[in-house]
Amino acid sequence: MRQLCEAFAARLGAAGTTLCACWRFERRDGAVFGASDHDRVLEVDGVSYAPARGIEGARLTATADLSPGRAAARGALDADFISEADLAIGLWDGARVDVFIVDWRAPEHRVLVWSGRLSDVRREGAAFAAELVSLKADLERPVGRVFQKTCDAEVGDARCGVDLEAGAFRGAGVVSEVVSARMVRASGLSAFADDWLRLGRLSWTSGANAGASGFVVRHGAGASAEIELAADAVHAIEVGDAFVVTAGCDKRFATCGAKFANRDNFRGFPHMPGNDAVFAGPSDRHANDGGRR
Repeated sequence: MRQLCEAFAARLGAAGTTLCACWRFERRDGAVFGASDHDRVLEVDGVSYAPARGIEGARLTATADLSPGRAAARGALDADFISEADLAIGLWDGARVDVFIVDWRAPEHRVLVWSGRLSDVRREGAAFAAELVSLKADLERPVGRVFQKTCDAEVGDARCGVDLEAGAFRGAGVVSEVVSARMVRASGLSAFADDWLRLGRLSWTSGANAGASGFVVRHGAGASAEIELAADAVHAIEVGDAFVVTAGCDKRFATCGAKFANRDNFRGFPHMPGNDAVFAGPSDRHANDGGRR
């Protein structure tokens, strides 16, 4: 049950109310933005809530059990704080959303009615559409580890321990030829063998795509190395665009040792018997003396 101060409760019980909805957005990079369905800018706890101007809120749902409540929001891409570029590079993915009911005459009187995250943000023509899910969705995340042969760490993270800033695992390239929206030829990567950078991350440092990143699915070595990304670049790639790219890992034990010399930190179970061992039975071609297990 939400607790309301007496003054706010009295306002809610009045014949005429001066209430509005305020939406507080906090992106993954820590930037905070506000929007409201009021017709004037409101200041609440140091955050400015501007008139929504194109953001339409849907009915918010909450449940008494552990199932996550859901909501949705739509708006124009020219909203003050939501840009097409930021949506395209994923800055809004997973952003925190808090919805308040506020008395616009006395903004200190407010109540939090819903909290959640943007679970999916996509473009729909000239507008954006965002699916929201309540914070209870965090309870649906798997807890613990799965026994599997492959590593469950991400290359370069704390559990992996590989230093991706080392010269052997990081390169800086400059586009010398644009083959397609997801494939380029680049200089500066001649020190790396074929597919050394495959499954790595490429981050653009200049050009229209600066700040965006993508995964490498193919790497051809040479003075003019070929780099193919998993998806088209957000904006057109131009000759001269610069990027940094790190080595990728296929999460196999052999790769962990041969490529990264990191077997001690391997986070899988490479010697775990597979289904073939589980279902294997006695053979009439070999002596079954118990020594084969």
